[in-house]
Amino acid sequence: MSVLVFDLDGTLVSSMEDLVATLNVVMTAAGHAAIPSDEVAHMVGMGAKVLIQRGLDYNGVDWTEETVEPLFQHFLDYYAANIAVHTKPFDGVVRALEAFREDGWKLAVCTNKAERLTLPLLAELDLDKHFDAVVGGDTFDLPKPDAKPVHGAIERAGGTIAGSIMIGDSGTDINAARNAGIPVIAVDFGYTPVHVSELGSDKVISHFDELAPAVAEVIQNTA
Repeated sequence: MSVLVFDLDGTLVSSMEDLVATLNVVMTAAGHAAIPSDEVAHMVGMGAKVLIQRGLDYNGVDWTEETVEPLFQHFLDYYAANIAVHTKPFDGVVRALEAFREDGWKLAVCTNKAERLTLPLLAELDLDKHFDAVVGGDTFDLPKPDAKPVHGAIERAGGTIAGSIMIGDSGTDINAARNAGIPVIAVDFGYTPVHVSELGSDKVISHFDELAPAVAEVIQNTA
């Protein structure tokens, strides 16, 4: 059984406004400057702790794991309480997920967002019902771009690596797919400092209405 493995932020959901708001609450509470949203867009993709580290780097602040930890906990607490103020699925996501399920695909989420944030967000947006498995950045000992969370998502969804496809928005997702030995389709409306077309995916789409034809094309090309 083949699985479509989706990244979350910047792929399934438009979450930048809430991520920016949370990061800046944490930064300003710690006495640092707020960070413009276009800068934050280049910092996401490796989980909240790395986002905070990059926010401190932006502010020219030296940090250690010990100094980051209280900011990380503040981030988790605030974000959990404000997880879907502005966040919503990208246009066409729900239609696409419903259609793929009707066609017999297994569906999984594989994100670097922590499980304690991923699961409530999917539930709040009523997306959880579409997925056979959800893997967060802390589900396994290594996050993407390691292959383990991708393989774990496929296995938990009841599928096989052969025939499965990753859908993401960043180099992290593309590298994770490559490491996992599966093809990858990239969306060009996500969060990455380099345009996703330059990162070596098998196909790039600009809307979820384009995903089904892209999946068919990737299957044909890898047959």
